[in-house]
Amino acid sequence: MSTDDAFPQPLGGNTMPRFGGPATMMRLPPTDGRLDVAFVGVPLDIGTSNRPGSRFGPRQIRAESCLLRPYNMATRAAPFESLVVGDAGDVALNTFNLAASIDIITDHYRSMLQNVGVPLSIGGDHTITYPIARALAERHGPLGMVHVDAHADVSRTMFGERITHGSWLRHAIDDGYVDPRRTVQIGLRGTGYAADDFDWMAGLGARVVPAEECWHHSLTPLMHEVRAKLGGGATYLSFDIDGLDPSVAPGTGTPEIGGLTAIQGLEIIRGLRGVSLVGADVVEVSPAYDASGNTALVAANLLFEILCVVPGVAYRTA
Repeated sequence: MSTDDAFPQPLGGNTMPRFGGPATMMRLPPTDGRLDVAFVGVPLDIGTSNRPGSRFGPRQIRAESCLLRPYNMATRAAPFESLVVGDAGDVALNTFNLAASIDIITDHYRSMLQNVGVPLSIGGDHTITYPIARALAERHGPLGMVHVDAHADVSRTMFGERITHGSWLRHAIDDGYVDPRRTVQIGLRGTGYAADDFDWMAGLGARVVPAEECWHHSLTPLMHEVRAKLGGGATYLSFDIDGLDPSVAPGTGTPEIGGLTAIQGLEIIRGLRGVSLVGADVVEVSPAYDASGNTALVAANLLFEILCVVPGVAYRTA
């Protein structure tokens, strides 16, 4: 492992016991300086329509991330040898005003992107993806989107609100921030109000992969198709933890049975190696509904796996 001071390293478990040290992602140095990749907490949950609590997701995910080590044994990715990675703290939200918070998030990311290459965001409910995508699209143009979720998130409004955790994707498309022809949704399932809940996206040219299509299969072949659809353009990964089955990740606001396995989650992320990933998030972790901490631990691992496919990551050869 590199010891070059130019590449900050996570605090190792042999240097400081894992129950000690800074409460940052992977116990990385906190910073607001120039970074190739920044972990950013977005502790918003006033956009959720069912069980709240994902405002505590960033803190719990960071706590569980103390178990992570800097080298990916499976893929041989060594992100801390080639990328400057740090924890850029949390967005300071308006906890009483959803619309104001959406603008606050976009403004925060506009400013942060002056010094950060790729933001990896820790939610927070799924509302956060809209303002993040808005800031990234201003820089990169309309984004390709890999959307892992039990729900399509294409409602027009929810209780009169335009941008919520269940409507963000429709309006990110309508407002020109996401290109539906370069969008793939994976893991959709459960009950709905009408077929349009899932069919609207397919009608715009998106690839919609319901959970039933994933059952009992490796998703590695699917990811060949996904990479071809995304092409070489700027792409965002939004991973709602409820895309996984509640047996894997029960600590979430709107669980649905019959979801993806943890292994399939890894296959999706690892299948994005080589894609022009300009940002990603893991959202909807509500720690209060999983006293074991396992849901937050799964989310921390997913974020590390995403870090391992960011463009510019070094890979050790055998």
